[in-house]
Amino acid sequence: MKLKSLSIVVLCAGLAACGGVDPNSPLGKRQALFKAMLKTSEDLGGMLRGRVPFDEQRFSEGAVKLDDLSRQPWQHFPQVKEEDDTSARDEVWQRQERFQQLAHDLEASTAALVEATTRKPLQPESLAAPVQRVEDACEACHQEFRAY
Repeated sequence: MKLKSLSIVVLCAGLAACGGVDPNSPLGKRQALFKAMLKTSEDLGGMLRGRVPFDEQRFSEGAVKLDDLSRQPWQHFPQVKEEDDTSARDEVWQRQERFQQLAHDLEASTAALVEATTRKPLQPESLAAPVQRVEDACEACHQEFRAY
């Protein structure tokens, strides 16, 4: 009976491992960074759209965090597409110059958002345009390079 139970546990663990992404792989690292970017961006947008109470300090900190995160995923795109089940289109590797241009556009938009948070007191209406530019930069890259 113990052997049968142990066998079932080992089998379940093995099956669970097959379906996941290695968090230390380039894909796993990209996914973690993009999820953190999404969460941070949603928090900022939520403050501007009234879903979350506006907090000047949290907004400023979130802008800095988003700017930092926006500079990290690109190093985890290897020169050759990996065999993992990625949601990135093949064009990421075929059109590197354009991909890098859109990455730089995102970085510039997050830097501009941080700059906008230096003018105190923060007014949500003055932050709407910089946040929209960040969201537009994300969307532009997704339209060209993400397989939905």
